[in-house]
Parts: sequence; C-alpha cells; structure tokens
Amino acid sequence: MKRNKRFIAVTGGIGSGKSAVMRCLGSLGYPVFSADAIARNIYDDPDIARRVRAMFPECFDGGLLDRKKLADVVFSSPEALRRLEGVTHPAIMARLFSQMEAAAGRLVFAEVPLLFEGGFESDFDGVIVVMRDFGARLRSVMERDGCGEQEALARFRNQRDYEKNPPIGHTVIYNDGDLAALNLQVVRVVHEILAEADT
Repeated sequence: MKRNKRFIAVTGGIGSGKSAVMRCLGSLGYPVFSADAIARNIYDDPDIARRVRAMFPECFDGGLLDRKKLADVVFSSPEALRRLEGVTHPAIMARLFSQMEAAAGRLVFAEVPLLFEGGFESDFDGVIVVMRDFGARLRSVMERDGCGEQEALARFRNQRDYEKNPPIGHTVIYNDGDLAALNLQVVRVVHEILAEADT
C-alpha cells in the first residue's frame, strides 16, 4: 500500500554528524525519530530480554542485564554481534516504523546508523548519507564517548566502511564545514526531496 508520506532514512558512519543533521531537520519542523533511542530501551521488552539472556547468560546479574558486559562481548566477536542484532534489529525497526506511521506531515525522517548493515534501505522512500573526513570522525567519537583511539577504532570496524564502500544512488551530505554550512545542505536536500515528491 502506498503511503501518503515519505519515510527518509538518515545514516552514515559513527561520528559523521547524523545527529546534527537530525537536529536541523527537527528545527525545520519535520518529525524526526531515532533507531538508537528505541534501542536504548529495547531490553525492557520481556521477550527480547528473555531471548538475549538465553544467548548471553553471562551478561546478566541477578536477572538484570549488564549492558557494558554485553557490549564488551558483542563488540569483540562479530558472530556474537550478528546473533544479538538478529534479535534486536527487527524489534527496533518495527517500533521505529510504528512511530513514523503515527507522525503527521509529508516527510518523516529517521536516524538509522546501521541502515545498510541491516539491509533496511529498501524499506524507506529515500536515504540521506552523512559523510565526513575519517580523522574528524575519529576525534569526534573519542571526545564524545571519552574513549581511546583503539576502542573507537573497534567501533568503526563493526560498521560499513564508507571510505572504501561509498554510497551509490543515495543523497549525500558532506559534513566538512561548520554547522551553518551543514544546515544549508540539509535545507537544500529537503527542497530536492519535496520537489521529487511533487513530480
């Protein structure tokens, strides 16, 4: 069934500036949603918690999930991460689309960091990829999360390498200037999406 609104995903590598783009979209009056925000509470779902506990019992203490221990386990093992995402990603995306469906307006935006990794790009009417210099991304993540270079690089390895595998056929925003320049790009891209929707 064809929707009367367009769902646009915003994605990009860690530290690329996705959240800054989303804040700009929100300031323009568009509904904005975040897969990460949903993910933070996904373990409150008893069924999800039960399934995760069955896979990673060592990450639970007295029935409560130790999120740091779980992160340490899955980010040191691609196989463990794949198993966890097989449980959490479908639930996260179902909640995300439920929220987007309930939103008003012609355009609805969602920040989905692992869009391509999860194969979700075809579920959206359009994709905006935020690109940024690798060094700037690395510094941003280290400052934001208070982590060292090796820990930050480990997180990079669990995501698509946009430098080696750049997006093709999607709208790209280059976060290579100041916030004002980024906002101008966002406004331009929104106008292009609206023009396309009117054709």
